[in-house]
Amino acid sequence: MSTVVAQSLHVFGLRSHVANNIFFFDEQIIIFPSGNHCVKYNVDQKWQKFIPGSDKSQGMLALSISPNRRYLAISETVQEKPIITIYELSSIPCRKRKILNNFDFPVQRFISMAFSPDSKYLLTQTSPPESNLVYWLWEKQKVMAMIRTDSQNNAAYQVSFNPQDNTQVCVTGNGMFKLLRFAEGTLKQTNFQRGESQNYLAHAWVSEDKIIVGTDTGKLFLFESGDQRWETSIMVKELSSETKNLGKIQESESLIEFPTISSPVPSYEQVTLARSLNQLTMPQVFAIAAYSKGFACSAGPGRVLLFEKMEEKDFYRESREIRIPVDPQSNEPSQSDKQDILCLCFSPSEETLVASTSKNQLYSITMSLTEISKGEPAHFEYLMYPLHSASITGLATCIRKPLIATCSLDRSVRIWNYESNTLELFKEYQEEAYTISLHPSGHFIVVGFADKLRLMNLLIDDIRSFKEYSVRGCRECSFSNGGHLFAAVNGNVIHIFTTTSLENVSNLKGHTGKVRSIVWNADDSKLISCGTDGAVYEWNLSSGKRETECVLKSCSYNCVTVSPDSKIIFAVGSDQTLKEIADSSVLREISAIDVIYTAIVISHSGRMMFVGTSVGTIRAMKYPLPLQKEFNEYQAHAGPITKMSLTFDDQFLLTVAEDGCLFTWKVFDKDGRGIKREREVGFAEEVLVTKTDMEEKAQIMLELKTRVEELKMENEYQLRLKDMNYSEKIKELTDKFLQEMESLKTKNQVLRTEKEKQDVSHRERIEDLLDKQSRELQDLECCNNQKLLLEYEKYQELQLKSQRMQEEYEKQLRDNDETKSQALEELTEFYEAKLQEKTTLLEEAQEDVRQQLREFEETKKQIEEDEDREIQDIKTKYEKKLRDEKESNLRLKGETGIMRKKFSSLQKEIEERTNDIEVLKGEQVKLQGVIKSLEKDILGLKREIQERDETIQDKEKRIYDLKKKNQELEKFKFVLDYKIKELKKQIEPRENEIKVMKEQIQEMEAELERFHKQNTQLELNIAELWQKLRATDQEMHRERQKERDLEALVRRFKTDLHNCVAYIQEPRLLKEKVRALFEKYVQRADMVEIAGLNTDLQQEYARQREHLERNLATLKKKVVKESELHRTDYVRIMQENVSLIKEINELRRELKFTRSQVYDLEAALKLTKKLRPQDVPETVSSEDMPGITPTMRLNEQEETGRIIEMQRLEIQRLRDQIQEQEQVPGFHPLAGIRLPSLVQSEVDIEVQTN
Repeated sequence: MSTVVAQSLHVFGLRSHVANNIFFFDEQIIIFPSGNHCVKYNVDQKWQKFIPGSDKSQGMLALSISPNRRYLAISETVQEKPIITIYELSSIPCRKRKILNNFDFPVQRFISMAFSPDSKYLLTQTSPPESNLVYWLWEKQKVMAMIRTDSQNNAAYQVSFNPQDNTQVCVTGNGMFKLLRFAEGTLKQTNFQRGESQNYLAHAWVSEDKIIVGTDTGKLFLFESGDQRWETSIMVKELSSETKNLGKIQESESLIEFPTISSPVPSYEQVTLARSLNQLTMPQVFAIAAYSKGFACSAGPGRVLLFEKMEEKDFYRESREIRIPVDPQSNEPSQSDKQDILCLCFSPSEETLVASTSKNQLYSITMSLTEISKGEPAHFEYLMYPLHSASITGLATCIRKPLIATCSLDRSVRIWNYESNTLELFKEYQEEAYTISLHPSGHFIVVGFADKLRLMNLLIDDIRSFKEYSVRGCRECSFSNGGHLFAAVNGNVIHIFTTTSLENVSNLKGHTGKVRSIVWNADDSKLISCGTDGAVYEWNLSSGKRETECVLKSCSYNCVTVSPDSKIIFAVGSDQTLKEIADSSVLREISAIDVIYTAIVISHSGRMMFVGTSVGTIRAMKYPLPLQKEFNEYQAHAGPITKMSLTFDDQFLLTVAEDGCLFTWKVFDKDGRGIKREREVGFAEEVLVTKTDMEEKAQIMLELKTRVEELKMENEYQLRLKDMNYSEKIKELTDKFLQEMESLKTKNQVLRTEKEKQDVSHRERIEDLLDKQSRELQDLECCNNQKLLLEYEKYQELQLKSQRMQEEYEKQLRDNDETKSQALEELTEFYEAKLQEKTTLLEEAQEDVRQQLREFEETKKQIEEDEDREIQDIKTKYEKKLRDEKESNLRLKGETGIMRKKFSSLQKEIEERTNDIEVLKGEQVKLQGVIKSLEKDILGLKREIQERDETIQDKEKRIYDLKKKNQELEKFKFVLDYKIKELKKQIEPRENEIKVMKEQIQEMEAELERFHKQNTQLELNIAELWQKLRATDQEMHRERQKERDLEALVRRFKTDLHNCVAYIQEPRLLKEKVRALFEKYVQRADMVEIAGLNTDLQQEYARQREHLERNLATLKKKVVKESELHRTDYVRIMQENVSLIKEINELRRELKFTRSQVYDLEAALKLTKKLRPQDVPETVSSEDMPGITPTMRLNEQEETGRIIEMQRLEIQRLRDQIQEQEQVPGFHPLAGIRLPSLVQSEVDIEVQTN
C-alpha cells in the first residue's frame, strides 16, 4: 500500500437518473447520490460525509431508505453483475450490514427497491426481459417469494410496500398497476386492471388502502383496495404571451364504474389532437410524495402541485402551485425552468420539500412559504447552488485565491471556492465550452468555446469577455506558471499568446494528430505536449523548436505532466500504462491493470502522484514510483475522469469527470517529508469591479436613499393620520364604555338587593328542612332497630339448619365415595376384558380385510371379463320381459275394474270403524293424562339423579387432573432444582466478575471525572493563552511600527548630522546647520511632551551613562598606550587643534546664548524646574574655563589626545541618546536637555591626570 492518502472532502454534483435519488435522514441531513458515492449533507452546517460505492462499481441504479432511517439499500452493477448493498446509517462511519450478490434467478440489474414498514423485508424489481419482483428477508439473504410482473418487456418504474402492512405491495410501470399480497410463500395479485392501460410513472400510498398513481398524460388516479375511486387530469396551456393558465379539465367521481367511451375524460388520442389545435401539453407525473394533508406531485417541466384532502369527501383538490424560478444567468432564461422533476421528498416534520430535476439540480422550499403566497405560485430555491448538468470538460486553479474554474458541455462556466465550498460565479453561454484555464492571480480566465477562444475578466458578480481569438474548437488551453503567457490548442497546432499585449507570440507545429494535453515547466521556459498521434514533444519557447521528442504511434495519449525539476515527463494513454520519459526515451512503463489512465498530476513537492482512470477511480502513488505496484485506489466518479489538478500548496486534489461532478480531496503523505507547504502570504481578497458598475451602484444608492427619505416622510404622514383617527376612535369608545359602566353599576345594585332577599328566604327554608330531616331520622332509626333484631333471630335458626344439612351431606358423600370406588373397579375390569376381545376382533377383521381385498381384485378381474357377456344376456332377457309385461299390463287393466268395486265396499266398512276409533280415542286421552303426570314425576327424579352423577363425575375429573398436575409439577420441581443448582454454580463466578467489573467501572468513572476537570482547566488555560497571544501580537505589531518610524527618523538625522560635520571647519555655517537641525527635529509639541517623560527614561539614561563611563576608562588606558607610539603625530594634531579649540570656545559662547533663550522658553512652558539643577554646574564650568586652562596645559600632546577622545565620546553619547529618544513614538530630539560642556570634561580629565 502507498503512503499517499486522499480523503474526500466535498462534492459539487448530483446523479439525477438514480431511482429515488433524494431523501431525508433527519430534519437537517439529506442523502443523495453523487459520482460513485452517496452523500450525507447537513443543510444547516454545510458539511458532507460520504458513503462510497462498491469496488469496481459501474454506477448506482437505485436507492432506498428504511422507514426507521437506520438502513440504506444501494443497487449497483459490479463487473456486469448486479449487487445490492445495505448500509447501517446509525454507525459512524456508515458500515456495510449485508451484501446481496448470490442470486438463484436470472437478473441483469435491480431498477427499484423498497423497505417494508418494519424494515425487515426488502422488495426489489429487476429490469426486462426478466421483470421479476423479489420479496427478500434481507437479514438472512433469503428470497421469500418471487413473481414475474410483466411478460411483454414493459418497464416497471416503482415498487412500494403498504405503510401499514408488510404483506401488501404495489408495482407500477408501462401498462402496469398491480397490487400483490404475500401469503404462504407466494405473491398473488389482488386487483384486476380494467379499462385502457396507462403508462403509470409514479405512485404513493396516502392511507392504509389508498394509492395515488400518476401517468405520462398528466392524469392522477386514486385507487382504494385496487378499485378506482377518483380521477383528475392536469393540463398547462402556453399562450403566445408566454403566460400559463392552469386548469383542471375534468374530475370524475366514479365509484368503481369506469368512464365509458363517451365519457368526458379525454383519451390519449383526443389529447394529441387537442395539443395540435390548442397548443395543449400534457405534463408527465414523474414523482409523487405523500404527507399528512395530502400529496405533492410533479406536473410538467419545472412545476409541482400540492393537493389537499377535502373534509367531506375522500377526494383531493389542488391547493398550491410551486415552480422552479427562472435563472437570470442562463443563456435562455425563459427555458431555464423547463426541468423535469424526477423525485420529491418531505422532511420528517413536513416543514421542507426537496426536489431533484433532470438537469442534476436540487431545489427546496419551506412549506410555510407556500401558505403565505396566496393566489400566486410559490418558487423553489436552490438547496446548495447551481450544479453542472453535463460532462465537465475543463478544470483549473490559481495561486492567489482559493478558486476552482470549471466548464462543461452544458454551456456553462462556473467558479467555485474550495475553502468555503461555495459557488462564486456562474454564467451560461450559447456555445459549448471545451477547456478553461485560470490566471495565477485569479482575476482572468481563458475559455475555449466551439466557435472562439475568449479571454475574460472575473468581476465581482459577472464574467465578461475582453478579448476574442478566432481559434475554433479549442480543446486545451493553459496559463503559464508566471501568468505572462498562455497556450491554446487548435487541432494539431499550439498557439502561444502574451497576457500583456494579448498578441500571438509563436505557433508550435509538429504534431500530426490532435493535441490532447499541454503542461508548462516550473520556470515557463518549456512547454510539454502530447496527442493522439502518440507523440510527446518538449518545446523551447525562446526558439519555438522541439528540444526532445518521444513518438509511440501505437498509443493515443490522454494526458501529460512534468516533474518539478523538469527532468522527467509522465504520460498516460490508451495502452493502459504510465510512462516515464526523459531525454527522448521511455525510462519505465508501469501497467494500469486492465484500466485506461485518462488523467495524471504530480504534486509541486514532487513526492505525490495521482492518476484518474476510465472507470472513475483515483489512484494515489508515491514518487519516485516503486518497483512494485503500490497505490491506493479510491472510488470517486461514475464515469471516466476528464481532468485532475492539485492546488498550489499541495493540500487539495480536484477531480472532474463525465458524470458532471467535481470532487475535492484532502491529500497528504503519511511519511510527511516536505509535503506540507506553508503559505507565506494569505489568499488575496481583491476583486475586479468596472467603473461603470461602481457608478451605477452609486447612482442606485443615491436613488434608494432619496426613496427611503420619501418613504420616511410618507410613513410619518400616514402615522400622524392614523394617530388622529385612532385618537378619535378611542374617545368615542371611552364615551361608550363610560355609559355602559354606569348602566352596569345600576344593574349591579339592583341585583345585589334581590340577592339579599333571596338569601333570607333560602335560610328560612333550610332551617325548616333540617328540622324535618332530624325527625325522620329518629323515626327510621327506631324502625330499623326492630327489624334488625328479627333478622338476627332468623339468621341463627338458619345457621343451625345449615350445620345439620352439612353433616347429612358429608355422610352421603362418604357412602357415595365407597360405592363409586367399588363401581370403578368393576367397570375397569369389565372394560379391560372388552378391550382384549375387541383387539382380537380387530386383528381378525384386518386379516378378513386383506383376504377380501385379494378376493376383490380377483372378482374385479372376473367381473371385467364377464361384463360383456352379461350385457348381451341382459339385453335378451329384458326384451323378453318387455313382451311379458305388456301382456301382464292388459290383464291388470281388467283386474283393476274388479278392484275398484271392492274398494267402494271397503270404504263403507272403514267409515264404521272410524266411529269406533273415535270413541276409543277419548278413553285413550284420559289414560294419557294419567301417564304424563307419572312420567313427569319420573323425569324429575331422573334429573336429580343425573345432576348428582354429573357433580360426582366433575369432582372425580378434578381429582384426577389435580393428581396429574401434581405428578408433572413434582417432575418439573426435580428438573428445576437441578437447574437451579447448576445455575447457582455458574452465577457465583459471574457475580464475582460483575463485582470486579463494577469496581473497575467506578474507578474508570472517577478517572473520567478527573480527566473532564483537567480538560476544562486546560481549555480555560488555552483560552487565556490565546488572549495573551493576541494581545502580545498586537503589541508586537505596534512596537515594530514604532521601530520602523524611529529607524527612518534616525537615518534622516544621521544624514543631516553627517552633512553638519562637513562644516566643522566653518563655525558660522556649522552654527546655522545646527540651528536648522534644532528647528527641524525639535518641535513645540515635542517640548510639551518633555514634561511627561517617565522616571524609567531617566533611569535608563543613568544606566547608559554609567556604561559609557566604564567604556571611557578603558579607552583612556588604550590612549596612553597609543600616545607613546604616536607622539610626533600628536604634536602636529595639537597645533591644529589649538586653533580649533578657540573656535569651539567661541561657538560655546554662542551656544550659551542660545541655551539661555531655550531656558526662557522652557520657563514659559513651566518645564525648567526639572532641568535647572543640572545646568548650573555646566554654566559655571564654562565660565571658569579661561582661568583654569593655562595652568593645566603642561603636556600638550596628552591634552590634545584627551580632547580628541572626549569629542569622539561626546558624539557617540549624543548618538546613543538620539536613538533612545527615537524609540518613543512621535518623539524628536529634545532641545531642553543640554549636553555637558567639552571644556568642563577636559578640565576634569586634566585634574584626574595631575
